[in-house]
Amino acid sequence: MSEPATVDTPLKKLVGDKTAKALASALDLHTAGDLVYHFPRRYDERGEHTDIRSLDVGEQVTVLAQVQRTAVRPMRQRRGNLLEVTVGDGSGGVLTLTFFGNQAWRERELRPGRWGLFAGKVTEFRSKRQLNGPEYVLLGEGGEGEAAVNDEIEEFAGALIPVYPAAAAVPTWVIARCVRVVLDTFTPPEDPLPASVRAGRNLVDLGAALREIHRPSTKEALYRARRRLKWDEAFAVQLTLVQRKHRAADWPARPRPPRPGGLLDAFDARLPYELTAGQRDVGVEIAEDLATPHPMHRLLQGEVGSGKTVVALRAMLQVVDAGGQAALLAPTEVLAAQHHRGMLDLLGPLGRAGELDSAEHATRVELVTGSLGAAARRRALAEVASGAAGIVLGTHALLYEGVDFADLGLVVVDEQHRFGVEQRDALRAKADQPPHTLVMTATPIPRTVAMTVYGDLEVSTLSQLPRGRSPIASHVVPAAEKPAFLDRAWRRLREEVAAGHQAYVVCPRIGDGPVSDEEPPPEDDNGRRPPLAVTEVAPLLAEGPLHGLRIGVLHGRLPADEKDAVMRSFAAGDLDVLVATTVIEVGVDVPNATVMIVLDADRFGVSQLHQLRGRVGRGSAAGLCLLVSEAAEGSSARERLDAVASTSDGFKLAELDLEQRREGDVLGATQSGHRSHLRLLSLKRDADLIRDARAEAITLIEDDPELTRNPALAASVAALVDEDRAEYLEKG
Repeated sequence: MSEPATVDTPLKKLVGDKTAKALASALDLHTAGDLVYHFPRRYDERGEHTDIRSLDVGEQVTVLAQVQRTAVRPMRQRRGNLLEVTVGDGSGGVLTLTFFGNQAWRERELRPGRWGLFAGKVTEFRSKRQLNGPEYVLLGEGGEGEAAVNDEIEEFAGALIPVYPAAAAVPTWVIARCVRVVLDTFTPPEDPLPASVRAGRNLVDLGAALREIHRPSTKEALYRARRRLKWDEAFAVQLTLVQRKHRAADWPARPRPPRPGGLLDAFDARLPYELTAGQRDVGVEIAEDLATPHPMHRLLQGEVGSGKTVVALRAMLQVVDAGGQAALLAPTEVLAAQHHRGMLDLLGPLGRAGELDSAEHATRVELVTGSLGAAARRRALAEVASGAAGIVLGTHALLYEGVDFADLGLVVVDEQHRFGVEQRDALRAKADQPPHTLVMTATPIPRTVAMTVYGDLEVSTLSQLPRGRSPIASHVVPAAEKPAFLDRAWRRLREEVAAGHQAYVVCPRIGDGPVSDEEPPPEDDNGRRPPLAVTEVAPLLAEGPLHGLRIGVLHGRLPADEKDAVMRSFAAGDLDVLVATTVIEVGVDVPNATVMIVLDADRFGVSQLHQLRGRVGRGSAAGLCLLVSEAAEGSSARERLDAVASTSDGFKLAELDLEQRREGDVLGATQSGHRSHLRLLSLKRDADLIRDARAEAITLIEDDPELTRNPALAASVAALVDEDRAEYLEKG
């Protein structure tokens, strides 16, 4: 009899050396525990169909489909035949499988009517979706070659067929076979969940959940298994957050209470407009936080143009009044410089300490960016180090060694999704004691939404738009299907310019030269052309549809003084059209710009598109945003664009972003390089379960702060949320 397998048993002892090496290199699975916790992505049923029409080019997929017809034809470029197999899902979607070389046995095997699982990378040829040389396994009787593994999954025929996250070297049915081998001798670990929680929340035991999620006996059993394993994920994260919050309750922070008659009062008195009710309410929340001896950790979210910057500036002035300094971290030099100009304008004499026309008790506002000249940099750093600069604005240059603060009391992070957690933490580390932290975002992004659901951040929301903001209409322009629509888009832009307005044209890439952080790399291996580039598109527009208009170019690779000059020209109305990358995504404020055309819009994320269109409609005239894409109708990319065009509600779009990108970011999978351990939990769909897990975590931690009476649970939490991830959650 085989020796029982535990979570620590190496896979090579169970599935053989060759297969174990493939699992390790392709999927980072090394032990029986790794494999048992490699859950199916979905379950297919004979008689139900995968929606082939929704597949995206470049996607690695496994589809359950039926062979419709086969055709053999000679290849043009080389000797031999090409076998084309058309498979369908029963709903009208079809996919072409192509096999090169003389493979008559495949033609006999892949006969019409046969159902199978087909795995490969989706490509496109002459507008037809296809898989080239896919791996496959046929269901049912007969067959040879790959179909010899049929008996290993035959037990699922007519029931639930698990489809695993797979790789080209290890298709889903190989994973299913390995899971079957492991489960035959697997001894599950001691159930770490306290019996009282299991009973109170009606959760099945861990061993049953791990078996049923891979080999479900019924749909009901599968539901119970998934619910238990989702609970484990939610509970681990909640215990970590509650435990660390409990430990941090005594962290010291210097209180920064308001000072009557100080800078903040003087600023409020000179504001040329009245704050919205939302700005006043949020201001009170932040002021109360700053006055406490514990560090504030607050998220300020609001639509583009809702007045977040003024709220942040008022918080910064309160800290300066209390003898401290405040730093604002912006994602680009363009935005940092714009914040600098905007704040100097708002503050007037209050921001010109040491100058002839300065007000009493004034402070200084310094800008620190990587492109500062040596003399200007020395002067700015001296002002920061002495404390003379109460407000410091900058890019990631603020993080560098040599930027020292006299008394850093508040860190404001603008557009947090443009910074890694480690970068934000590096700035906070420049304070002697933990500073207060205010994070601002115009579009809540998945990680922010996640932490909001988890209740880790205090959240303030600005839902009102200031008076005078105009609506923005958004439309998708399907360039491949209807080229005439693109011609109309350029004519529409010219009409706006003729009416005295200005326009943006946005591209996903800069052009020739090294790839920068603001552009995706060219991706040509899926049959898609490289993304359009600013340096290539601008001259084509100048010679073609926008001939005769004054066109400027802006991207992150331009020298800082050139970028600033271009933006000043555009703001002054000396340019009609600005062709740019996402460098304009945040903070650029030109009220006369009314139309934006985003090329290759499907190459951008939801939050980016929402941010980008917020650059138009900032004055009295209505805004128009045209999302140009070649994505096919029915594809997930096109559905995403349609959703962006259908609503201007940033919070709805955040949910869409969360759904599309899933929750890998929450435990740092994307930004820290670790593999996420949230495999099943959906932060949108499982909000109620997460809330319940948090309630149980609070009760447990209040009774047993270090989980000393629950050692198995402590070990389980450590495995799911290791120390790096725990710190990541806390830093966020």
